[in-house]
Amino acid sequence: MTRPEPFTTPDPQAVASSRIADFTRRQGIDPADYTTLHDWSVTDLESFWGAVWQYFDIDADTPYEQVLAEESMPGARWFPGATLNYTHHALRNVGDDDVAIIALDETGSGYEVTGERLRALVASVAATLRDLGVGKGDRVVGYLPNTPHAIVAFLAAASLGAVWSVCGQDYAPKAAADRLAQLEPTVLIAADGYLFNGTTHDRRDATLDLARALPTLKATLLVDHVGLPWPSQTYPSLVVPWEDAATRTEELACTPVPFDHPLWVVFSSGTTGLPKGIVHGHGGVLLEHLKTLGLHSDLGPGDRLLWYTTTHWMMWNLVASTLLTGATTCTYDGSPAPFAKLDVLWELAARHRVTVFGTSPQYLLGMAKFGIDPSGHDLTSIRVVGCTGSTLPASAYPWVRDHVGERVLLASISGGTDVVSGFAGSAPNTPVWAGELSAPHLGVALAAYDPEGHPVTDQVGELVVTRPMPSMPLYFVNDPDGTRYREAYFSSYPGVWRHGDWITLTGHGSVIVHGRSDSTLNRNGVRLGSADIHDVVERLPEITEALVIGAEEPDGGYWMPLFVVPAAGVTLDDTLRERIRDAIRTGASPRHVPDEILAVPGIPHTRTGKKLEVPVKRLLQGAPVEQVVNPAAVDAPDLIDHYARLGAERRARSA
Repeated sequence: MTRPEPFTTPDPQAVASSRIADFTRRQGIDPADYTTLHDWSVTDLESFWGAVWQYFDIDADTPYEQVLAEESMPGARWFPGATLNYTHHALRNVGDDDVAIIALDETGSGYEVTGERLRALVASVAATLRDLGVGKGDRVVGYLPNTPHAIVAFLAAASLGAVWSVCGQDYAPKAAADRLAQLEPTVLIAADGYLFNGTTHDRRDATLDLARALPTLKATLLVDHVGLPWPSQTYPSLVVPWEDAATRTEELACTPVPFDHPLWVVFSSGTTGLPKGIVHGHGGVLLEHLKTLGLHSDLGPGDRLLWYTTTHWMMWNLVASTLLTGATTCTYDGSPAPFAKLDVLWELAARHRVTVFGTSPQYLLGMAKFGIDPSGHDLTSIRVVGCTGSTLPASAYPWVRDHVGERVLLASISGGTDVVSGFAGSAPNTPVWAGELSAPHLGVALAAYDPEGHPVTDQVGELVVTRPMPSMPLYFVNDPDGTRYREAYFSSYPGVWRHGDWITLTGHGSVIVHGRSDSTLNRNGVRLGSADIHDVVERLPEITEALVIGAEEPDGGYWMPLFVVPAAGVTLDDTLRERIRDAIRTGASPRHVPDEILAVPGIPHTRTGKKLEVPVKRLLQGAPVEQVVNPAAVDAPDLIDHYARLGAERRARSA
């Protein structure tokens, strides 16, 4: 196949000064040759991860005996013998007078936390937790917005060897308890409320309800964030004001723990049943995030990262890990595009000289569709625009070039909560092809498998990882024999991680993500990812969002409807339907023109912004709502009944 021309090529000067170039030179590899570097990183795992350890000067209390003692998946044993602590590494590279955290919100206001202040806060909260009986292996949980309080609480818990988990306050108390109660936590840390779209959301009663749903609590720390007075109510545990917990004069002492000691629990979306609690370790996260942030994103001292996220999305974990590199991290409380100022994130990025700006495809597409032009702000400090959460269509690339910066690296990334990192993305020394991810990440032995388990190139296959990564889960919560863990990733190809995405590994080394493999469109044996349809349809100015479903029917038929949310003032008529069909024929596949195009009031998502493709498919097929989706895990639960009714009406017509 003819190699396509890249949308952008690496700037030789930027490559030469990058951290990945420095790392590559030390391995005796040409800094411009990412392909050779990646090949080495996955064929010699021990040398690569040992080099990452050395390059970032991991400060272990006891040395490791071997980099990779056992390579089996699951069950790989990384760096046995090593003891260390994540918090120690998060705090050691930020000078006393350096800005460690910039706290921002949708009003545009904010404040700075210096390295000295952050260490003092972590030491004080850690001492408070210790006095409350928290020790190695105990669980500390948060019900918090994305503010410095969450980072301080996490680092304090981790410093003791305790296990951290956090849930955003847009979750109802029951939905939060569905996650956090599984951990049998010792301490809950909760805020009085959060900001969103010009409204202060009072979460004081919700905090009380959540505390009552966590019977193992010894204490609840109450954070004054939005200025609402805490009422004198009876909590089921000791109440400690955050002001008391965080104002002690203490010395920080980080507890050394084994490399695979649990650091945090992140949860799956929980759209069906209880969310899976996925446990990651201190050492695996430390190395994986240093590689991802330090090499791929080129973060280091003097840099600043602003990535829009909520605390229950895995990107919050990367936001916190920015500190590992010595860079400044920005927290943000509020809507990414509040009505009062749709471009506030760009304004803040300009004001605070952000170097890495992170967001989602929906945000960039929304900016373009609604005519928001961030170039009115001075964005010359931005080197990287990171984008993840779903597939970034090719149409977004020219918009970023024209409105953010010509030399900005637009890094589309695909990864997962499961590894709390990326599988593929970009780096300063990779070309960028519009609509594609530049390459597999370092240390990720990525492949596309056909149904027989053979690797394929330039054709759609299952995303698999054939060799272990240090940040693969240690285990799942409440899965004592590992059955759920093995079934989640290793049931299709024993010993090989199957992630559940359709991808194409191209002959020029890039990766194209087509969507979830369990929601693939398969018409007459021809497969197509749903993301390919969404990309084409959502480019149309008349359409705000789209969802395509391929549903097998009992009589052997196959129904492929396309649901669209028309833009304000637009009516879905036959003319617009034909425009949509033509766009799909020419931009995606003539074989995958939908059977019907239906206007809907909205598309349901997980609370981390992913479309509910499989649950909607099952609802249309007639599965009961209670077996398909947990409404508490959905951003707009009322939409669930709408799709269930659509399915019932179709089945009634077909009867």
